[in-house]
Order: sequence, then structure tokens, then C-alpha cells
Amino acid sequence: MIGVLFCGTEKKSFSWWPLLLCICVADMALGQVRYSVPEEMATGSVVGNIIQDLGLDVKRMKSGRARIFTEDGSEYIGLNAEKGTLVVAKRIDREELCKQVSPCSLHFQIILDNPMELHRIDVEITDINDNAPFFTKKEYNFQVSESASPGARYSLESAKDPDVAQNTLQTYKLNPTDNFKLNVVSRPDGTKYIEMVLHTSLDREKQEEHKLTLTAFDGGNPQKSGSVKINVVVLDANDNAPAFSQSVYRVTVPENASRGAVIVRVSATDNDKGANEEVVYSFSQHTDSASSLFNMDAKTGEMTVVGMLDYEKAKHYEIDIEATDKGGLADTSKVLIEVTDLNDNAPVISIISLSNPIPEDSAPETVIAMLNIKDLDSDKNGQVKCFISKDLPFKIKSSSTNFYSLMSDDVLDRETVPEYNITITAMDEGSPPYSTNKTINLRISDVNDHAPMFPQSFSTAFITENNAPGMALLSVKASDKDYGNNARISYFLEDSQLNGMSASAYFSVNAESGEILAVRSFDYEQTKEFHIRVKAQDGGSPPLSSNVTVKVMIQDQNDNPPQVLYPVQTGGSLVAEMVPRSADVGYLVTKVVAVDVDSGQNAWLSYKLQKATDRALFEVGLQNGEIRTIRQVTDKDAVKQRLTVIVEDNGQPSRSATVIVNVAVADSFPEVLSEFTDFTQDKEYNDNLTFYLVLALAVVSFLFITCLVVIISVKIYRWRHERVLYKSSGNLPVIPYYPPLYADVGGTGTLKQAFSYEVYGTNDSRKSDIKCSRPFSQSTLSVDHSATRTVPRHKTESEILLTEQKPPNNDWRFTQGPRPGPSGATGGPEVAMGTGPWPQPPTEAEQLQALMAAANEVSEATATLGPGTMGLSTRYSPQFTLQHVPDYRQNVYIPGSTATLTSNPQQQQATAQQAAQQALPPPQVSAQPEPPKAAQTPASKKKSTKKEKK
Repeated sequence: MIGVLFCGTEKKSFSWWPLLLCICVADMALGQVRYSVPEEMATGSVVGNIIQDLGLDVKRMKSGRARIFTEDGSEYIGLNAEKGTLVVAKRIDREELCKQVSPCSLHFQIILDNPMELHRIDVEITDINDNAPFFTKKEYNFQVSESASPGARYSLESAKDPDVAQNTLQTYKLNPTDNFKLNVVSRPDGTKYIEMVLHTSLDREKQEEHKLTLTAFDGGNPQKSGSVKINVVVLDANDNAPAFSQSVYRVTVPENASRGAVIVRVSATDNDKGANEEVVYSFSQHTDSASSLFNMDAKTGEMTVVGMLDYEKAKHYEIDIEATDKGGLADTSKVLIEVTDLNDNAPVISIISLSNPIPEDSAPETVIAMLNIKDLDSDKNGQVKCFISKDLPFKIKSSSTNFYSLMSDDVLDRETVPEYNITITAMDEGSPPYSTNKTINLRISDVNDHAPMFPQSFSTAFITENNAPGMALLSVKASDKDYGNNARISYFLEDSQLNGMSASAYFSVNAESGEILAVRSFDYEQTKEFHIRVKAQDGGSPPLSSNVTVKVMIQDQNDNPPQVLYPVQTGGSLVAEMVPRSADVGYLVTKVVAVDVDSGQNAWLSYKLQKATDRALFEVGLQNGEIRTIRQVTDKDAVKQRLTVIVEDNGQPSRSATVIVNVAVADSFPEVLSEFTDFTQDKEYNDNLTFYLVLALAVVSFLFITCLVVIISVKIYRWRHERVLYKSSGNLPVIPYYPPLYADVGGTGTLKQAFSYEVYGTNDSRKSDIKCSRPFSQSTLSVDHSATRTVPRHKTESEILLTEQKPPNNDWRFTQGPRPGPSGATGGPEVAMGTGPWPQPPTEAEQLQALMAAANEVSEATATLGPGTMGLSTRYSPQFTLQHVPDYRQNVYIPGSTATLTSNPQQQQATAQQAAQQALPPPQVSAQPEPPKAAQTPASKKKSTKKEKK
């Protein structure tokens, strides 16, 4: 037992009253704490420290969401969870709260969760002297017969004081007391009432009216009081007073008694005669609280019910009644009414704590909700039984009086039942019984207890080779029985090695949709299938996953042409098959051997004869590629036979390859040698001559059209410029002609250096200046990058008018070789000295001639190619020997290779020399600038070309 004493003061009615706060903590084993506080404490005042009294801490208060539960819903006491103290939440008036009931207590519970705890708190409200005694009326009037004998009693209304104990009404004082005195009567229940007793006979003739003052005092400190005036009128004599038949009337009334029901009849007799014997019945003045529930008939004395009786509010009533005659004499009696209880209240179910939802992995005996069930009836009518359906995996357990716990009784599975509607039934034991139902919708929260599942553990996808990167192959889908993030599935590609590389180098998986994408293009000829594993992982904690194996099959495309293995095509030597003239029909000349790396029908090959010197002599087997004679070889047949065989596959679209088979129809090698001497030159000449002629013609035509457009544009520009100058000033001298733009970016044109010219002119001096700057480079002359004129900027009109030409400086003169003008033009001696006049502009004929010369130079450059192309001088060289004729006794040809195994050392030596000549670098061109040659016409160019060919 712990006792703590708090002392404080509170100001009320402009005075300070000491207050004593006593806090008593009850036995902790019962979970109860009792405090005592005075009424009218300021809001926020501390009632008690429950952390110390209950052995709790602030963290437990916060984690358990500590809160106050009151059965009637009142909020007089609040909980400060931060400090763990109980504080006054609002003004507490003990008289309003408990009226005359003492002691006055507040009962509530403190609820904690996780785990759930229940602590009962009782706060006793002590009374302070904050109310003075008072009477309901300002004055009372009595009529007393003069014949009233001493000892006659007259009931007075008791003063009322809402306070209790020492602070309530204690004493009365009557003033004056010449004829009357006070008599205080105590009831069995401890209450008191007063009577005014006549102790001296009245004499109406001496004093017809008496004025008295009744004062009531309480026992508080300071003492308070209230008073009322009493007027006594003395009447004429009435010797006998009414008398009740019983001093106490006892009656029992059920709480469901209907209005107007007669519960008792009282009677009083008066021995007087006439009007003095008529008795009037009424309630005493101090029983006004019962007047709202009962009524007294003034004539008959019947007491009836006029209000609603409720056993739960008041179990009994004590009513004072009076019988008064017309002479003013009266008698008093009591009526004791006992209210009997009936089962008229159904139980009330209150949920004071609820955990909703609860995880599906909650263990049995997990507390889900805390309930408070109360029945206002008494005895058996107030005894309650609580239960739920037996089909549910839950149970109800009583934790204390009127408190129950709803617990789990079995394993829960959200995937089987995601929620429960739990109907709680509370039934009392009355007759007939009353019951109340309350339904709780309990949701089961998901726990990640199911891994994603694929419909099947193995899948197959097909993709055609040469696919575009990013192409979708297949979408895998997994399902998860869980909910929310636990069912949110992400897809990943498991890292594994495919052909020595990571699987992510070949495939990728969309994490959201599970779509498998190809990262690169596949080649069926390299890899025909892949085995990858895709993992589906949910978003639970910890995450669960499952795998599926995907077999990716690469489908073949016809993307490879046939490859000819035999006969081997060599660039440096000529291979020919020899057919004797005595060969019969069907003679096997040779066999074309080809392969296709594709598969299926894409690799089915067919052989056809595309071109032949004599189609009537040979045929090619469609399936085997054998070249056979289809007639008898005659002497008229040419010795040199050339066959072009095309090999096609069966793909869509089909691909093909061609092979040239040289056949020599002869019986001896000398005959073959004489016929095949210029075979190589004819082959190259026929294949390349047409291409080079067309290319040269196209280049010359393009250059000619370009130059023609440039010349016309320059002419139009000069003509417009001259007209502008002519119209602006008719008497100005003609501006000397400046050389046109010459540019030689490649270093092969007319000029070898680049110069920049600046012209200064004025209208006043009529003279002109020209300044030539240093060359920009040794190979480029670019004065105006717009390629329109040589003057770099526009001058004013005064600068344009030039009247006198100054001789240029010596540092800008050209040598005779790179002098501006037509190709090959020469100047006089003054030009060499750098003092001659400005060079004359070329004529249009000279410009056209220079243009044609440039075109011929381009044609000459295209005719002479690099080391990879054989010139005319090498095409007809008599280098053909017998080694170019295939000899099956000496030479061995390997299919699929360009190598030839031979025993002729001369052939090997000639081949090595030819390779060495091709490997030598081309001769270096001299860096010395050569004087430009005279321009050649197309006719002269053709003659020189023919000479070079010879």
C-alpha cells in the first residue's frame, strides 16, 4: 500500500481555502488504484502519477497507446501519456455529479495494448463548502388556531444544502421564540427535518399575527447560512386535529408500473364536526422530489404514479404526507415506497480495444479485442453470458467483471478466409431473457507465406536468326496467392554462362511484365539453342521466389549463300579441265562441289548452267553438280570452252553463287597452251573496261556541267555589277580587271600559292590602291571564301572611284611557272623582273580550253589504277604456261581452299616474285614543282593513251 499526500489551495468566492489531496494506491495485484481529490479543482490539476503507482514507464504508456475508458462516457479525468499523470479534464462539481450520494467516486479503466492490460482507477471527489443553505420559498404562512394546545407541531420546509458531511446543513435557529420553538427530527436514513412546536398558547386577541425568522447554518469553515420568513396567523379555535390511521405506510411498486396506477390510499380522521372535520391530504413541503413521480389526491388520499419509475436510478422512495382540516390542524405520516426490479434492460456491448486487421500468422490465444458488457438490471436480471459461434476460429474469455477478451483459437489463413464477421452475443438470465448482438468485421492481413508459382516449370520460345536487338521472345507469368506487395512479382534473369558469356549478354527480362527480350542478334550457324532460367520474386519481406527454365530455339534463315569448294577460283593462275576430243556422250568433265552452312531446305542446293561457250556440248547435273558432255565432241568444237555454273539454295528468297569452269577440248598440252595464252587478259578486259569507261564519262560530264554553271554565274554577276557602276557614275574611269579566283586545294591546278588582295578606292583622289598580303599556304589560293569575287569587302562610293593605279610590290609577283593565266602561258622579260604591268585576264576561249584540259587529266587519272588492278601492259604478257592447266597427275586441289599443291618449283618461284612486286611501295613523287604542261585536247589525250597501251 502506497500513500502520497498532496497539499494545494484554490481560490473561490474571493477567499483562499486550503485543500488536502490524498492519493491512495490500492493493491497492485488487483490492478486498482484509488485517488481522492476535492471538487472544483482547476482544469489541468494533477490527480495522481500512475507511472509510479502502477509500476509503468512512459515508453510502455506510448507503445501500449494508454487511454481511459469510462462506462458512462464522462471525461472528467484525462490522461497525460507524456508524463504518466492523471489530470483534471474539466470542472468537477460533486453536487452535480453525485448529488447527496457519499462518497462520490469516479470509476474508469486505463487500457494498454500490446499486450493488453486493464487497470481500474477510482477517484473519490471530496466535498468543499461551496454552497450555502437555502430555502425554496422566501416566506411561509401558517394559520394557527388560538385554541391550539402547547405541543402542536407545524412542519417546516427543511433548508437545502447540496454539500455533504460537515459542510451540509447542521443547525437551525428560530427568532423570536416567545410562542414557538424548533424541533429537529432525524430520519432513519440520517436526514433531518424540522418542526415548529407551539410551547406557549396563542391569544388572537393579544396578537393576531406573529412574524418569525428561521435561519439554517451549515458546518463549514467559514460557516454559511440561509434564512426564510414565517408568518403565523392566529385563527379561531379548532379543538381537534386530524389523525392518520398509520404513522408509516409501506408499499411495493414494480418499476414498470403504468401511469395512473394507485399504489396506496391513506386516511385521517378529525373528531370535529362540520367544516372542521373535513381533511385535505397533501405531500409535505420537503418532499418535492417525489412530486414528479407520484400524486396525492387531496380528497380521497389515493397516491398514484405519474412518472416513469426506474429501479436502476432509484430503488426506494420516502414521502411525508399531511392531513389538514379547515381549522388549520394537521397530522403527518410517512409513505415508504419500494421499487422492485424487472428485466427491462438488454446488455450493452462496448468495444474498448480492437486490433484490426491481424496478421494471418498470429499464434492461438492472441487477444484481438477487449469488450465491456454491462446490464443495468440487478440480481439474475443483470447476470450476463457472452458467446460467439463455435464455427469460428475464435473464442471469448472473461478477464474480469463485465470485461471479456476476444482471442484467436486456431491457425488463420488469409488465402482461405480473408475476413471474418464475428457476431458477439450477450444474454442476461432474466425472465424473459434479453440479448444483444454486436458484429465485428475482422480482416486478416497478409503474410508472405506463398512463393510465386509458374504455370509450368519449362517453356520453349522460338526466334528466327538475324533478329533485331530488343525483339520479344516470350512472356512468362507467375501468380502469387498473397496480397499487396507480397503478391507484387518482379522477374529477373538468373546469371549463368552461355557460350562462355553471361546470360545477360544475350537476353534481358522486363521486371514488370516478364517479357523476355533478345539483347543481340543471333546466328543459327553459331548457336542453335539456349537454356536460360527466369526467377519470379515477390515483394514480401523476406522475399520468396521460384524459377522457370526457358529453352530458346534459334530458327534458321537463308542468310548464307552457297560456297563453292571445287573448282577453286584463283586470281593468279588459270585452272582448266581437259576433255579429249574422243570423249563420248556423258563424259564426266568435272564436278562442282558446293556447300551451304544453312540447314533444312535452305541448304538444299541445285546446279544450273548459266552461260557456256557451247550450250549444246555440256550439261550440269541439277542435284550433284556433275558437268558431262551431252553429245560427241567434234573437231569443230573450240578448244577454249568457258562454263558459268550457278549454284542456288532452296531458301526464300534463294541465294546463289557462281563458278567459272574453264574447259580445254584438246588431246595435247601444246594445243591447249596456244589457245589459253591471252585468256586472262580477255577476262579482265571484258569485266573492267565497261565499268571504267562509264565512270570516266560520268566524271567528265559532271565536271563540264559544273564549270559551265560557274562560268555563266560569274558572267551574270559581272554584268550586273558593271551596270550598277555605270548607272551610279557615268564619267568614272573603268576599274582595272582583277584576276578571277584561282583555287588549287589539291595542289594540282594552275597556281601553287594562295594570295589575298585588298583594294582601296576613293571618289575624290580618283586613284586606287591594292595591297597583296602574304600567302596563306603553299597549296591553296582562296581570296574570297564565297567564291564570287576577289575583293574581300565593300567600300564606300569614294573608295570605289579609282583614278590611278599604283604599281604592286615585288613580294607578290609570281614566277613564270605559277603565273596566273592559261596553262603554259609565259610573260615577257618584265614579268620575270617583277616590274611589268598587271597580267591581262584570260579570254573565254582560254578558260574553256583550260576546263577541257582538267577533264582530260581526270580521265587519265582514272585510267591508271593502283596495284590491285592490272594495266593493259600486263594483261597481254605471255606468262601463261602449262602450269595453269590442271594436271591431275601433278596438282592436288583441296576443296574449300585456294591453295594448290604442286611439284613444279618454277611456278612457286614465279608466284613469289609476283607477290614481292605487289608488296613494293609505289615510287615517290618528286617534291620539286614542275612547270605546267601545255593543255591537252581530248584528241591528243586519246593518242597518248593509245601509245601507253602499246
